[in-house]
Amino acid sequence: MSLILVVDDEPDLEVLILQKFRREAREGRFAFHFARDGVEALERLAAAPETALLLADINMPRMDGLTLLARLQERPDPPATVIVSAYGDMANIRTAMNRGAFDFLTKPIDFADLDATMAKTLRHVGERRAAEARRLAAERAHAALARYFSPNLARQLADAARALDLGGQRRDVSALFTDITGFTALVESLDAAALAAMLNAYLTGMTDIAFAHGGTVAKVMGDGMLLLFGAPDDQPDHAARAVACALALDVFAESFRGGHSAKGLALGATRIGVHSGPALVGDFGGGRHFDYTAYGETINLASRLETVNKALGTRLLVSASTVQRIGGFQGRPVGDLLLRGVGQPLTAFEPLTHDRVRTAAICAYQEIFARLDGADAGVGVAMARLAAAGDPLAAFHAQRLAAGAAGRLIDLR
Repeated sequence: MSLILVVDDEPDLEVLILQKFRREAREGRFAFHFARDGVEALERLAAAPETALLLADINMPRMDGLTLLARLQERPDPPATVIVSAYGDMANIRTAMNRGAFDFLTKPIDFADLDATMAKTLRHVGERRAAEARRLAAERAHAALARYFSPNLARQLADAARALDLGGQRRDVSALFTDITGFTALVESLDAAALAAMLNAYLTGMTDIAFAHGGTVAKVMGDGMLLLFGAPDDQPDHAARAVACALALDVFAESFRGGHSAKGLALGATRIGVHSGPALVGDFGGGRHFDYTAYGETINLASRLETVNKALGTRLLVSASTVQRIGGFQGRPVGDLLLRGVGQPLTAFEPLTHDRVRTAAICAYQEIFARLDGADAGVGVAMARLAAAGDPLAAFHAQRLAAGAAGRLIDLR
């Protein structure tokens, strides 16, 4: 139903309008309100802001129609206005149109012409309001999606013309988990305001890096995050993106930790795990809450790799499944990990930056690691020598070799 406000001081016009449009009113197409001048019209609009069309005379007491037009333009969403007046000279018409009138009709009223003009005007109002509703919906969608997706992807998802399928689907993805070591203990010792400020700054920096690499923030769990690459949009290079993102996150997290250490705050290292494979991804929010996330063994293994860093002395671990999807991966082997609840050993690697992978220490590690599967009695000593130079992963291997373990199979069950 379209609400129409008729503004005219002629006493008989209300009866005439209601009679001429009685069928439309009875069918629920139109509902009419009436005002005697511009002042009363503004009061009526304040009470019924949903008014779609205003039919206004020019010559009225207290506030004339042209002044009313000017006042209407001060409103954020003025109704479409058609001037209906006996003063149909060009000066009044130009003034009315310049002040925002949609159309101008002259008296005496030709009701067939009025009916056609009203229909045309209401179509325009409907189209304008529909466009505004789409714009507001897109803005709300973008605001919600921007929490999870990079700005460019959020705009694409909010665009109804390019809507991606957010329903449950299986995709080949790379999952990246992060977690701050010892954060729970830190929570107990910090002032709430200081903790909130620090955590917000940390998560903002981490999220910005994730978005810069095209990642999706699927979960934020306190200080931990789950990032997805390869969903919801197709990313053939999702594994490479995930590893590049992991390296950038590590640089940021270490810098962030160092800055707070200088202030006397013992913030733990950020551990990161990455695994690639099939996962069930989609919006699992139940219709009331947008919750784009992923489930499956791929997600679980990424989480397990993040946790395993603690035992190995590393900060970054990626699986062989991820490495196999990347041409020219730069890093060093860690070993074949036997994990509780996982049937097969999970081969893991530590990704390294371009400058570090070429250092003498890393080259020496690569050479010693290659000797693990042989009957080389000196491998434990060589690994211990690297450990003494400050390599935590070498220290882990040296310790297990000294305890009688052999080979690259590492039992962490």
